[in-house]
Amino acid sequence: MAADKVAASSGKREIAPGKTRIGWIGTGVMGRWMCGHILDAGYALTVYNRTPSKAQDLCGPGQAFLADSPLQVAQRSDVVFTIVGYPADVRQVILGPLGILEGLEPGGIVVDMTTSEPALAREIAARALDRGCHALDAPVSGGDRGAKAGKLSIMVGGDLEAFTALAPLFQCMGSPTFMGAAGSGQSCKLANQVTIATTMVGLVEGMLFAHKAGLDVESYLAAIAGGAAGSKSLELYAQRIQRRDFQPGFYVNHFVKDLGIAINECSRLDLCLPGLALAQQLYVSLKAHGDGNLGTQALVLALERLNNIQLLDKKP
Repeated sequence: MAADKVAASSGKREIAPGKTRIGWIGTGVMGRWMCGHILDAGYALTVYNRTPSKAQDLCGPGQAFLADSPLQVAQRSDVVFTIVGYPADVRQVILGPLGILEGLEPGGIVVDMTTSEPALAREIAARALDRGCHALDAPVSGGDRGAKAGKLSIMVGGDLEAFTALAPLFQCMGSPTFMGAAGSGQSCKLANQVTIATTMVGLVEGMLFAHKAGLDVESYLAAIAGGAAGSKSLELYAQRIQRRDFQPGFYVNHFVKDLGIAINECSRLDLCLPGLALAQQLYVSLKAHGDGNLGTQALVLALERLNNIQLLDKKP
């Protein structure tokens, strides 16, 4: 019966401004831009953040309504998005007392865009279905710049009809790709994080090698950018590293969380990924040195400490 209600009310639903009420939980470094795009598209929006002041710039006359709990968000919404910090936060805001599934009407959809655990995504999807709702796991990649520009990569697991119905909302934020059953979006994002982590190690090691060999690092980066060593990480982070700009597009603390989840999944899958293990230890060392609230490009600090050298500041 629950599955029939979901198929009838969400898979064939028209998603459009004036017809669809949107809820959003989590207005941090990325979430504030992502839900801002939904608001700009004309949708009625209800938001919640554990620290209300971080949502204030989205609220006001003609803007979003600021709710006092995830439950109130769900009661005012047809579709609720979440992007919070850790799996424990995901569990609390979706499955906990005063959580989303306590207030979402049958036919509603909850979309978790946090990087979290595949097993938790499957659990949420099953619990949602029991209540006549759908849950999609839809983590994103692209950092703060991608969020601000509406050009995130969105990796989605769950029901295909629900994914198709939400296409207009996903497209406000970036490019969605359907990966398969519940949990598949999270597995895709973990593979993405493995790729990013090992690429960042290579990027920083190359820069340090060039510096130690006496090359102008700026010229080195220009020389490799158009070749096989070019990457999105080089494009997004090399200049920030040169400027000693460690402001977070994505926090070290959250990356340590992501890589820890990936390592746990490797254990479950009997998979050995030594590059992942090395990158995870380097990022853990940043956290141990009190650098957890810096951006992931701060990896250079860990390798500078190991080698007792420092890249020169970028010349004006």
